[in-house]
Amino acid sequence: MAGRYGRPRSFLRMRSLAGQVFLLQVAIVVLLVAASVAALVLQSRADSEREARNRSVAVAETFANAPGMDAALRSPDPTAVLQPRAEAARKGSGVDFIVVMNLDAVRYTHPLPDRIGKKFVGTVGPAIEGRVVTEKVDGTIGPLVQAVVPVKGANGEVLGLVSAGITIKSVSGAAEGQFPLLFGSAAGILLLTMGGTALVTRRLKRQTHGLGPTEMTQMYEHHDAVLHAVREGVLIVGGDGRLLLANDEARRLLHLPPGIEGTPVAELGLDPVTTGLLTSGRSATDEVHSVGDRVLSISQRATDRHGGPPGSVTTLRDTTELQALTGSAAMARGRLKLLYDAGTEIGTALDVVRTCEELTEFATARFADYATVDLAEGVLRGEEPTTARATTDGLRRSAFSGPRDDTGLHPLGSVVRFLETTDLGAGLLRGEAVLDTDLARRSGWQQQDPERAERIVESGFHSMMAVPMRARGVLLGAALFWRARTPEPFEDEDLSVAEELVARAAVSIDNARRYSREHNVAVTLQRSLLPQGLPDQSAIDAAYRYLPAQAGLGGLGGVGGDWFDIIPLPGARVALVVGDVVGHGLHAAATMGRLRTAVHNFSTLDLPPDELLWHLDELVARIDQDEAAEGSEGGGGVTGATCLYAIYDPASGRCTMARAGHLQPVIVSPEGDAVFADVPGGPPLGLGGMPFETLDLELPESSRLVLYTDGLVEDRHRDIDEGLEMLRETLSGHPDRTPEETCQAVLRVLVPAKARDDIALLVARTRCLASENVAEWDVPSDPSAVARVRSEVSRKLNEWNLVEEAFTTELILSELVTNSIRYANGPIGVRLIRDRTLICEVSDRSSTSPHLRQAASMDEGGRGLFLVAQLAERWGTRYTDDGGKVIWTEQLPQPEINGPA
Repeated sequence: MAGRYGRPRSFLRMRSLAGQVFLLQVAIVVLLVAASVAALVLQSRADSEREARNRSVAVAETFANAPGMDAALRSPDPTAVLQPRAEAARKGSGVDFIVVMNLDAVRYTHPLPDRIGKKFVGTVGPAIEGRVVTEKVDGTIGPLVQAVVPVKGANGEVLGLVSAGITIKSVSGAAEGQFPLLFGSAAGILLLTMGGTALVTRRLKRQTHGLGPTEMTQMYEHHDAVLHAVREGVLIVGGDGRLLLANDEARRLLHLPPGIEGTPVAELGLDPVTTGLLTSGRSATDEVHSVGDRVLSISQRATDRHGGPPGSVTTLRDTTELQALTGSAAMARGRLKLLYDAGTEIGTALDVVRTCEELTEFATARFADYATVDLAEGVLRGEEPTTARATTDGLRRSAFSGPRDDTGLHPLGSVVRFLETTDLGAGLLRGEAVLDTDLARRSGWQQQDPERAERIVESGFHSMMAVPMRARGVLLGAALFWRARTPEPFEDEDLSVAEELVARAAVSIDNARRYSREHNVAVTLQRSLLPQGLPDQSAIDAAYRYLPAQAGLGGLGGVGGDWFDIIPLPGARVALVVGDVVGHGLHAAATMGRLRTAVHNFSTLDLPPDELLWHLDELVARIDQDEAAEGSEGGGGVTGATCLYAIYDPASGRCTMARAGHLQPVIVSPEGDAVFADVPGGPPLGLGGMPFETLDLELPESSRLVLYTDGLVEDRHRDIDEGLEMLRETLSGHPDRTPEETCQAVLRVLVPAKARDDIALLVARTRCLASENVAEWDVPSDPSAVARVRSEVSRKLNEWNLVEEAFTTELILSELVTNSIRYANGPIGVRLIRDRTLICEVSDRSSTSPHLRQAASMDEGGRGLFLVAQLAERWGTRYTDDGGKVIWTEQLPQPEINGPA
């Protein structure tokens, strides 16, 4: 027959049913032998551990009950008496150690003498109470079993303890030596069994004629389709009115007993109408008949229409389920409505805890009396959950909803551990939901906490569902639903709904967790771009605050573009900067970092505020053009950035400010009067086309300059003018406040609990250099005046106790003044400032800046500025408003240099 289907009869190819049976039997035999070998190996290991336990107990008890132990423990030096005995007993008994100790677990004996006098490692509590303790530990010599037994005196009191231990390896050698024989026997059994299987398979091959499963299936597929594959009952009645065939569905619908074939239809016990139809042999289509408690649709056709045997074939279809389907449709609509409502009420905020609360609130409002959610600690921190045993390691209760709190359930914030030895814990660990319809039966769930379980049952809880919370194949936590007031227990349909709810909530929680992680990364990036502290300078006493927007309220979770800076400048001056990039998110934070870096770079050129903002405006315009040309995603450029730049000079007390679309700063006088500085307005950065103007004013010492961003005064509940007035009133009338106290007062009054925008606040209290720390001279444009200036400078340095700096300073000033006399016209000024560094300044009316160059060996000039650069710590040039310039140098501070008065 195999040849009829064109297939070879090769037994080795295993395409026949017999060959496949052979492979299956061989696999079963191999698995059985392997299981037997594994069981014997495990039994051997268990026997080894049991032998180690018995030997350690026997040795410990023998030594503890040895004569003289009482006297030895009471002797002045138990170690001297017991150490030789213990070592001799250890070597004779074959154990790894015998340790005698006092009731404080301090060793008297040990194989290693340096361990004597130290604490014994192991459990000794029960032994002190008079019981024997055995335990398996991982010691430095490997896995071992140790026993601790008490040493009792004549009156039964415990005088000391004896511990003996032996490694499992020491007693497992005999069993392991039998492994070759065991494995050899297993191999022989395997070969013998495979031979017998091959003989049985060969006979099966002859009986099946080499047919494969496909061919044998094809022989019976039509028969199986009629009898079992269809969901309709099938009856075949012969021409003599006897039942020839009834499939399983027909037996179920008509309640026919087994072995009914051959019985006359009239004797089947059916109603007369149905019996008459079956015996008539007439054709029928979807005739409705009531049979018992069922409503059947019956169709019938004759079997002899196409040359078949006389009789009829009848099909039966149960239509009773139509009513049930109608009810199921209504239930399905209700379930879809519930899931739709859940989609709108759960996961409304990118917050892990809030999403858990929404799930519990929704569940208690719809189908549960109480609901709780427990999450892994890593999920609450926004981390990627990695452990697969989160339920047993401990979950943090993150949400609770129910009419009462005193129910026995774990409170919010507590750690819940689900024991894997219970059905509840094992099910959650496998990722399967658990339904308990009768908590009072105490089917094992109470093992988590028996006392708490008793309180739960006493509070009326009678039914519970536990659903693991999984997302992307990772276990995030578990949700538990309870019924106490509702008398009906949970059903399978409720469990199905709970699983879908938890699955949807798990996706929202995972999204919130990932958002939290990304938000933390973005906030870390933003904070790394902001100043990490105040620089060392003497011009101002400053304090600052930076508050990110509340996550979920201000755009993308608190990451914005506000920044501030305090930049020391030459001449003991300082630059104060506050800026704001409109928008939120990483793009705003990155843009803020670029602008802050640009301001730092431009400030090194010592540009006036209006010119610096002009360069910054040009830079922003170019950035916008580049991003527009590249079509960068999430772009929109940086148009909308604002900036306020101020320079304060403590030597003159003058402050110069310019702003680009930013809010006016507040100036608080030493008497406590607060006013807004009238800094000329300029367009935001990047718009271009208009120059920036400056405000130049003199600030008395101890004035406070307050710079801020719009997030401080803007709020959806108040107008910006109202916020500005609140700021002015908060700053007024408190002349004695420090900058730090000013920051605290402003934030306390103006900042809401959840800020919707970033806030940057910078408060600077001005200082002035004392007149005795500043020296100035006017120098005629005459080379002979250089010597006089050097003499005056040397005298001033002697007054300041800077004698060691005199020679270097004279060289620097001599070179700078000589260059001004040679190349500039008009008066020349020299100024010395004693601050954290010694600052030398030479001013003239020339706008030509000197440049450092490398003079050739034959050049007569070009070495002066190189010498200045070598002697000074820093040097540079800045331009003045009258078209001149100032060349300045700074020398490293010496111990004698004092700060400004």
